[in-house]
Amino acid sequence: MRNRLFPAAAAALFLTALAVPAAHAKGGDAPVTEAELAGHIRILASDAFEGRAPGTGGEDRTIAYIVGEWVKAGLEPVPGSATPWLQPVPFVESEPLTSRATFKVRGRDIRLEEDGVIVAGRDPSVSLRDAPAVFVGYGVDGAGHVNTDVRGKLAIMLYGNAPFGAKLPGYRERRRMLANAGAAGVLVIAGDAIPWARLRDAVAGKTVRLADPAEAPPSVSGFLSLEAADALFARAGQDGAAAREAAKAAGYRGAELPVTADIETTARIRPFASNNVIAKLPGARPDGKAVLFLGHWDHLGICGEEGDADRICNGAVDNASGIAVLIEVAKRLASGPRPDRDIYFMATTAEEKGLLGATWFADHPVLPLEDITVALNIDTIAISPRGTPVATIGRGRPAYDAMVRSVAAKLGRKVDADGEADAFAQRQDGWALGAKGVPSLMVGGSFSDMPLLEAFLGSDYHGPADEFSDKVPLGGAAEDADLHVALGRAFADTKRWTGTADQSGVP
Repeated sequence: MRNRLFPAAAAALFLTALAVPAAHAKGGDAPVTEAELAGHIRILASDAFEGRAPGTGGEDRTIAYIVGEWVKAGLEPVPGSATPWLQPVPFVESEPLTSRATFKVRGRDIRLEEDGVIVAGRDPSVSLRDAPAVFVGYGVDGAGHVNTDVRGKLAIMLYGNAPFGAKLPGYRERRRMLANAGAAGVLVIAGDAIPWARLRDAVAGKTVRLADPAEAPPSVSGFLSLEAADALFARAGQDGAAAREAAKAAGYRGAELPVTADIETTARIRPFASNNVIAKLPGARPDGKAVLFLGHWDHLGICGEEGDADRICNGAVDNASGIAVLIEVAKRLASGPRPDRDIYFMATTAEEKGLLGATWFADHPVLPLEDITVALNIDTIAISPRGTPVATIGRGRPAYDAMVRSVAAKLGRKVDADGEADAFAQRQDGWALGAKGVPSLMVGGSFSDMPLLEAFLGSDYHGPADEFSDKVPLGGAAEDADLHVALGRAFADTKRWTGTADQSGVP
């Protein structure tokens, strides 16, 4: 395995030696300009960075750039780290080679549509024989616990979010929980949320997971189309629609099926390392609480086929724009009056693979999670024009909501309270921290104007067209950068913010 850590670490250490204290500005923080953001995005989303895929030369160049900018801003590496500026994150890449799945009902072979079942294995070779099937509904009960005995069984689970709780885990986490509970495999009933062709391509392609036994998927995982699932239930003498309806109850305990499965898979497995990038701005009067800014540096890398005119998914909006804001926020907070509290800045890896870098940090934090008074995630921020209202993903804590309203109002920003942005709560790094109890917010205009966001998601998103050009709107991103500077100062102010969620008001 090529050691991806060395070139990035070497660049970081070299830049550390060049660190100089940032100059302190007089008066208030200078507004972040569109030109400043454009300068960073143009570099990070250039072809030279090859789409910033983890474990590639593009990662090395990305880390060197981020660290270089943070060094110039006057930030410091986290004290005591064996790899200054970096938090190594171990991964395993899996590329499916072959797969076969057959089913029996009461010992008799049955046939499902050929394209209705997709399976892949966790290890180089996996073989399940006569694995009994159990329908687990959403896999968890109203308290978020695994709802039935799945040891040695093939768990058949629903994809969508459980309707009986607002903060229950998403399907990836539920699949992992079933694996940890002993499930031999997990098949997810796809439904209509994601096109079947997209799921098929995703399972057939390379996947990346954390090299952590606690985060390992089941030995076999995959999807059943809704039609194949209903056919399987019908062959078992049951009604699929009725089973799905019964699973909507918080107390649903699963249902054994008179079904067994034989599944065989092979895969090519490759371990590799990537890195979160972490820096610290020491506070002037630290009180044991800290503010954390974060945004993911990674994108999809070289995503096209041989012969394509453009093979690089550059990720200008998603999320070179967020890293550009992260850099400029760091510069303002470091060059102006020093905030009371410590402020940390983190650029995460492998968000595009399922919030993996943020998950690793949440499980292996460089500071106690209970010391983080707020985590502010910055992602896909170059969407809206100036004057767009402020939406908050992660709202619902009165004191935090009041602080956001107060800070936004002082900047002349309106707050969008329609809740449309809540749909993206589990699709951003703050979710991984929030699952560990860290108050996590994503604040700004991009998730306020749904037509603009949906236009991006339906066109340039995750494709070669997400490149930097004059068409990328930076007015709203600059306004949101100023908002984050102000939020950082507010949450790091020991007089204005006590560091607890139970303060009754915001001065």
